[in-house]
Amino acid sequence: MAGESRKWLLRKPSSDAPARLFCFPYSGVGASMYNRWPSRTGSVEICSVQLPGRENRIREPHYGTYDVLAEQAAEALEPYLDRPFGFFGHCGGALAAFATALRLQRLGGHLPACLFVSSQVAPHQPPYGRFLTMTGDELREELALLTIAMGGRPHPDALDFGLDILRADISANQKYQLAAPVMISTDLHAIGWSGDVEIRPDQMGGWQEYAAEDRLFRTVLAGEHHTFLSAPESLLDVFDRGLTRAAVTSGQAVSD
Repeated sequence: MAGESRKWLLRKPSSDAPARLFCFPYSGVGASMYNRWPSRTGSVEICSVQLPGRENRIREPHYGTYDVLAEQAAEALEPYLDRPFGFFGHCGGALAAFATALRLQRLGGHLPACLFVSSQVAPHQPPYGRFLTMTGDELREELALLTIAMGGRPHPDALDFGLDILRADISANQKYQLAAPVMISTDLHAIGWSGDVEIRPDQMGGWQEYAAEDRLFRTVLAGEHHTFLSAPESLLDVFDRGLTRAAVTSGQAVSD
């Protein structure tokens, strides 16, 4: 089990971290998208989640649906859920993070103290975004732009392979729509970006139906759709403050 769990993370979590934030990758890429992030923000350790079928897990099959992914991720991450923790996902990654949190809730196990969802409509709403209807050439161009935004250089072979992953991720997105909202027993932070033309902050209102009023936090940060890649201090502060607050409320102290 230890080996299976470890491959889901780029590095082994520290045993002395007061709290952990598990970050799910954006559609079409892997955990290395968080390479520009610090290893820790305040008392919170950043743990980049690696999904099957990409980067160091390139030989594994794609998960197919978010429900399957959630089942696998919940089991694999369980050994590291022994202290206050949160999930974060941006755009498609937000659905993966939510589905995994929901799976943990239904299993009756450890729940994240916080679920941070960025630039994504709520799961009961129809799948949204221009990526869902793009042609192969258009998706390839978007991958090239994303690679540059991540600090890399687009390589034709890598783009071709990445296109297959992106298409599979988009398919999972298109298949995932809940019949009705589901209340989740965690602090829910819905994060929008002031200049985001892909998902406007006002399009994230549906998330209010997933958390109790006193556990819902809406935040609009300065930036565009890919600003999160640079780990702006404003976003890191949301994580640190959110997890600290949730842990204190539940009687679990978080301190360095």
